[in-house]
Amino acid sequence: MTTQTFDEWLIDRLRVAGAYGGIADGVHGREVIAALLRFQHASGLNETGRADTATVNLLRGVKSKNPSSTLVVHDKVVVPAEPVWMREARRFMGLKEIAGSKSNPTIMGWAKKLGGWVASFFTDDDIPWCGLFIGNLIATTLPKEALPANPLGALNWKKFGVESRIARGAILVFERKGGGHVGIYVGEDRTHYHVLGGNQNNSVSITRIEKGRLVTGGIRWPKTADAPIGGKVELSSAGAPVSKSEA
Repeated sequence: MTTQTFDEWLIDRLRVAGAYGGIADGVHGREVIAALLRFQHASGLNETGRADTATVNLLRGVKSKNPSSTLVVHDKVVVPAEPVWMREARRFMGLKEIAGSKSNPTIMGWAKKLGGWVASFFTDDDIPWCGLFIGNLIATTLPKEALPANPLGALNWKKFGVESRIARGAILVFERKGGGHVGIYVGEDRTHYHVLGGNQNNSVSITRIEKGRLVTGGIRWPKTADAPIGGKVELSSAGAPVSKSEA
């Protein structure tokens, strides 16, 4: 039996509860947020639009009205420590840009989704897309969160949200020769941050980036999200390769 991600489980439960009518694609986007609000309203819960502990506890006991349903009632389902935008990022692990004249349609679709000048400017996945990747994650999972005016410019993310302490899911902004880089904090070893990001060796991956490259004020957290959970995550230096290219 295939193990569901938390968000796939969440969508299934909201659907059985009659609150979700969208596609069962595992994406924690606008329709999931709307479904959470519907379920919370109907259940008399605090209407946050988030899968908080009280909401998850009620959802885990939801039973199908179909007598032949094989839906399993989970006794223990916890809200993941990783924030929703980080979970969304993991869905794209391994995605790569296409070398040459062609471009990965998923990456190009992120630009179309953000729209405006971004869609008209981003015409090829050879254009640095780490900021585009983070912008898509935030726009999908936190639709009320303000993005930088130019999300494609990685260094512009140092003014995103609010300055934060280090924690799993924090947005990290780095300097590099000729520009910057932006990604998500997974953990750290003595000398490097382990970063989940796009355009890392031309793909979505977890790589190690030198701590000295972090810009001043470069640990950010979305204003509309719940507070960070936990703090520093210590990892082995063997856990990920060192980033060789972010452009």
